Amino acid sequence: MIRAANADRRIIIARIVGVHGVQGWVKIYSYTHPRQGVFNYHYWLVRQAGEWRSVELADWRRQAKVLLAKLEGISERDEARAWIGCEVAIPRAALPALPAGEYYWADLVGLRVQTLDGVDLGRVDHLLETGSNDVLVVVGDRERLIPFVPGREIVTVDLDAAEIRVDWDPQF
Repeated sequence: MIRAANADRRIIIARIVGVHGVQGWVKIYSYTHPRQGVFNYHYWLVRQAGEWRSVELADWRRQAKVLLAKLEGISERDEARAWIGCEVAIPRAALPALPAGEYYWADLVGLRVQTLDGVDLGRVDHLLETGSNDVLVVVGDRERLIPFVPGREIVTVDLDAAEIRVDWDPQF
């Protein structure tokens, strides 16, 4: 179940980082995994000059290591240049449901983290991908790095209560 506050929020999935060619194509830096997953969503919310605008993805392609997007209504390089630096988001509700026990990082950020003894360690600030497992970066009285390993360090994740219970020594 998704917390009601999460259902209406935007999830940043990419940033427009440059232009390509003269026909209005833009270069995309994707935060999704895999990177081209950003193109699974045909309607984007793009923040331009502090305002969110709905934009339709007309076409996309991968060229070497670069992701390129053609946005509906942008047909010239100068028009595309105005979008450089803009964040690309989707509504949280557009993300597909996950199986039980799996979570989107965006849903974990901001959750309160407590030990089994009820010691408050702080809130999840962000996560790191290490290769072997993801790591919660918990900020409270100090910063803690806690491996996100369900059944070991991670005992429960309760999105409704906005809380993660961990088997973790608060002195570490």
